[in-house]
Amino acid sequence: MTGDGTAVDVAVVGAGPIGLAIAWRLAARGLRVVVHDPTPGSGASAVAAGMLSPVAEAYFGERQLTGLLLASAARWPAFAAELTEATGVEFGYRTEGTLMVGLTGDDLAEARRLWAYQQGLGLPVTPLLPSGLRDREPALAPRLRGGALAPTDHQVDPRLLVPALRTAAQRAGAVLVPRPVRRLSDLDARVIVVAAGCGAAALTGLPVRPVKGQILRLRAPGGVAPCFRHVVRGYADGEQVYVVPRADGEVVLGATVEERTDTTVTAGAVLRLLRAGVDLLPELAEYDLVEAVAGLRPGTPDNAPVLGPLPGRPDVLAATGHHRHGIVLTPVTADLIADLVLTGVPDPLLAPFRADRFPGTARTIQEDPWS
Repeated sequence: MTGDGTAVDVAVVGAGPIGLAIAWRLAARGLRVVVHDPTPGSGASAVAAGMLSPVAEAYFGERQLTGLLLASAARWPAFAAELTEATGVEFGYRTEGTLMVGLTGDDLAEARRLWAYQQGLGLPVTPLLPSGLRDREPALAPRLRGGALAPTDHQVDPRLLVPALRTAAQRAGAVLVPRPVRRLSDLDARVIVVAAGCGAAALTGLPVRPVKGQILRLRAPGGVAPCFRHVVRGYADGEQVYVVPRADGEVVLGATVEERTDTTVTAGAVLRLLRAGVDLLPELAEYDLVEAVAGLRPGTPDNAPVLGPLPGRPDVLAATGHHRHGIVLTPVTADLIADLVLTGVPDPLLAPFRADRFPGTARTIQEDPWS
């Protein structure tokens, strides 16, 4: 508690998984927390697939980000158990692992380049012959040329996760205010945490841009479980695709990555995703198509999040720019930001993700931080 006359200790802007998890952590440790968002859970998480994939998404040139992904994924089992205990809610946390596959010889060659890089980092990637893939998932296409298993890559359902986090935060004492924040100067709090996704750019001047993603949701006929258990990620005639099974029969198929700011669903994207998904799992052709939707991920120039104080404003903390990784990075972001609020001491894990790593950021914020 502050005793300095402010209305609350912490104002969190944004009620997606990141903002709600931060609010939960802080409220559970005795701080007065208010979360501002007119439409909680309506951002990128509403269209996310929920893959917790630090191994399969370890890409060339993103070594520091991979380290953060691994640190967060390691926290997910305890985080999931704690959240379930706090709310009594199940949110689709599954641990079967991820199968990474290549349909053609060229697809497999491209995939093997990435797997070799991932293995070079010491990550658990086990190559599999086509027979080994089909032993694990008989529904996979018989013409797959090969694949690999990432056993520690898991999944969760974001559309169940966000309500669970909201319940946990409110039970811990956080207050949700369903109004937008136009200017940070309107907030009366000792510390402000900006977890507003793409909206963080207008509030802070940070270089956070929208990155469009189109995604499909299918459903197994008859209300049965899907024909496969693992998350399947792969290359199908050069098209990258992932397919995520849910216990209730839903299958998430995605996703495009487009440098666009609209949320229009296009026929071409639907066609490419369906073709690639059916090429890998032919039975999907018989599934119901129940949703085609587009959302906007909060991207940054280096594809890594912005975590920590704004230049010249130690009382304003950013927790944004998570791009494709908002769900997997939820536990570590919440812990690091909550600890920073409580102690004032940044964890070393935050160092590569400081707000001032982008040229011109400090000048922009310091000149007019409230615009």
